Amino acid sequence: MLEIRPTCENCNKALPYDAQDAMICTFECTFCEACVESVLLHVCPNCGGGFEKRPMRPKTLLKKYPVSIKEVYKPVNIEAHLKKIEKK
Repeated sequence: MLEIRPTCENCNKALPYDAQDAMICTFECTFCEACVESVLLHVCPNCGGGFEKRPMRPKTLLKKYPVSIKEVYKPVNIEAHLKKIEKK
């Protein structure tokens, strides 16, 4: 089951359970759509994989299956990320 992390790892923007702009990689690294498109260039800085739109957890299931409250905030070193992408 997805954690549904509450914020973008790069800019720390709030991404609640119903955020339309939340994106995740296969390891559930979570970023906002703006960072994925303009900063990360659709490549996860942690695993090198791509991103997909994060599904929304229905509000009716939040009590039984709460979303994560753990924030992961690790701003991306843009220069290092771009160099890593170029090597592919």
